[in-house]
Amino acid sequence: MSYKFGIVGLGLIAEFHAKAIEALSGGVIYSCMDVAEERVNAFSNKFACKGYTNLDDMLKDQDLDIVTICTPSGAHMEPALKIIEAGHHLIVEKPLEITLDRCDRILSASKNKGVRVSTIFPSRFHEASLTVKDAINRNRFGKFVLGDAYIKWHRTQEYYDNGGWHGTKSLDGGGALMNQSIHAIDLLQWFMGPVVSVQAYTGTMGHERIEVEDVATAIIKFKNGALGVIEGSTAVYPGYLKKIELAGTEGSIVLEESDLKEWHFKDEIPEDNEIREKFASKTDSGGGASDPGAISFKPHQWQFEDFINSLDSGRKSSVEGDEGRKAVEIILAIYESADKGREVFL
Repeated sequence: MSYKFGIVGLGLIAEFHAKAIEALSGGVIYSCMDVAEERVNAFSNKFACKGYTNLDDMLKDQDLDIVTICTPSGAHMEPALKIIEAGHHLIVEKPLEITLDRCDRILSASKNKGVRVSTIFPSRFHEASLTVKDAINRNRFGKFVLGDAYIKWHRTQEYYDNGGWHGTKSLDGGGALMNQSIHAIDLLQWFMGPVVSVQAYTGTMGHERIEVEDVATAIIKFKNGALGVIEGSTAVYPGYLKKIELAGTEGSIVLEESDLKEWHFKDEIPEDNEIREKFASKTDSGGGASDPGAISFKPHQWQFEDFINSLDSGRKSSVEGDEGRKAVEIILAIYESADKGREVFL
């Protein structure tokens, strides 16, 4: 089956959604929507699809199957609820939304209507990430003792000044954590399991005229008993690839974007050397560390493929909407801890 995709919100990330859909064997770009007519005209001409400046008009087309939302983070819920009510499946660019209440309203509506929702977390689909997850499932780490995420990125002052919504509480929902570090935070909790509590500090140190943090640190307690650290920033020059470190009693790894910098286990197996060689220099983009456009569309493509395959088979997708809620909850707990100066329990 070939699914007809619509895209709502035609900023930078919409181009990556479009390229990912074009690369699918089971999907086509069918329509697009934005309130800015010039964006609609340019996008619809480039990708040969229908263009709309009104979402209600776009959703009247019952041939539409799946809609992806690429609007600013704090403007996901309103179009999501309309899309769900119209009966279309939904893919939401990260974060699902910027408050738990708004996340829950999307999830509740989708459940009541019987349509599927997925949140974009393409880092889960890197082969190196899946290799780490497989090792976890095989209990190769023994007992986890530490799980850390380091996201030392760079964004210019112009990025915030010219974006219109970047750096605002109402539409960005947060800064370095909610917008940039959320990919690594999702990976960390996907690997390590649920977070019990956080103790955190945040600050604005490298930018002016923004309402949110550009640096944050948090100590994490996991349900499995392990401890960890999250460091996130957009004020670090020149910006470095995001890094996940997992340490256990029987094995440890360091994942830098899609490179496995370290891969060591007490009980070595023949494939370990192959894994070390295969993922030694896997990253082929800037990972968004200093340029938000310096990413590959391929991980989005892999996630879209997973979603449409789940529709065909009737199984859950690898990143259902409720998975998208988890990282948002952790980030909001970090903000609350920093604001109140105490440990916050999830």
